[in-house]
Amino acid sequence: MKHKVLFVCLGNICRSAAAEAVLKHYLQETGQSGSFHVDSAGTAGYHEGCPADGRMISIAGKRGYAVDSIARRISRRDLDSFDLILTMDRENYRDVLALCSTDAQREKVRPFMEFVPVADKEKFRVDAVPDPYYGGERDFNKVLDILETAMPQIAAWFSNGNPAD
Repeated sequence: MKHKVLFVCLGNICRSAAAEAVLKHYLQETGQSGSFHVDSAGTAGYHEGCPADGRMISIAGKRGYAVDSIARRISRRDLDSFDLILTMDRENYRDVLALCSTDAQREKVRPFMEFVPVADKEKFRVDAVPDPYYGGERDFNKVLDILETAMPQIAAWFSNGNPAD
């Protein structure tokens, strides 16, 4: 049985699309890709059916990540079919929880930052994954830096059930 992870941001063209690519890359590099199904979605349908933001595709590509997902909106079906649903910021977290109709669904929804080690949170000085959409290359790189720090903890969560501190 595959572990199913869903990343969620607002439009599914920057943060969650990149998180999907970074986790897939990490799992491939560590020989775990066959044990996981990874996807991403947005809380809004602004970009539904579109590829990720070209800046994120380009900047992530320089690091070896293939950001090839097509934007979609999170569905109620996702709440049942995924084991872990990671939201990029507080608003996404609230929006996804508002879709949940059962405690079992709510228990799957977690802020992405729970999986970022404390030392990295302090280094980045953020409490959420910042949206780089209106920023520049530096902002996109910061998002990728944050995403990279959490991937070992996300993969390990399925073994120990808790994010690492």
